Amino acid sequence: MLRTALKPRWLGLLAVVVVVMVSFTLLGLWQLNVARDKGRADALKRAPSLPVTSISNVLKPHSSFPNGATGRRVTATGTYAGASQLLVTGRRLHGASGYWVLTPLRVDQTGAVLPVVRGFVRSALAPAPPGGLVTVTGSLAPGEGPAPAPATKPGQIGSVDLSLLVNQLPGELYNAFVFALAEAPAPAAAMAGLERVPPPSIETGLAWRNAAYAFQWWTFALFAAYMWFRMVRDDAQAASAQPRAPATPVPTEESRP
Repeated sequence: MLRTALKPRWLGLLAVVVVVMVSFTLLGLWQLNVARDKGRADALKRAPSLPVTSISNVLKPHSSFPNGATGRRVTATGTYAGASQLLVTGRRLHGASGYWVLTPLRVDQTGAVLPVVRGFVRSALAPAPPGGLVTVTGSLAPGEGPAPAPATKPGQIGSVDLSLLVNQLPGELYNAFVFALAEAPAPAAAMAGLERVPPPSIETGLAWRNAAYAFQWWTFALFAAYMWFRMVRDDAQAASAQPRAPATPVPTEESRP
């Protein structure tokens, strides 16, 4: 069969098959990216409308951030660690530059720490969080990537990078943070100068129809390779099945008249 596959016509067809397979593979990857984009947009629409639930029903301390959790409304009850409050630099709200006020909340149910973006301030002076037990309702978000440039002043960070916060905040850490939408009891004094931050949610997911198109393209690519193999095999079998003509004996001196 290898001898048949090396014939010029089958090598030429193989080159065409390779081009087709590469094209179909790229088309499949394109459809998969479209599926992710559509899934992300659909999830963004759904997440805020889901029922508000306890964070323990969505995420456990140290566990990976689940797909579909971005933008989910959750509640967490605990106490703020005001001494560990941080300012996230380089933020903007309503056209103004300023800082996010990031305060760790020690959740009573687990004892782990949940970073909470309590609001936005325009200066580097943030009000202290309320004392005592507080219930935070907020929008869940995954951690941010590393900041382009680290903050140089004490008490400030360049991004909500959980891989760095795990060494700065006391105790176990949730692999997420929350944009606070409400606090109970309402902290009137503690909100002085703070503006709530609308959650910029980003979600990953798939639109299954486009994902199916991606697998369809990849199936076509495999089918093209299979058909080339099948044709080469059939050609080899046909060649081996043809009867060979008997060899004509070469006359010798003795056999000549």
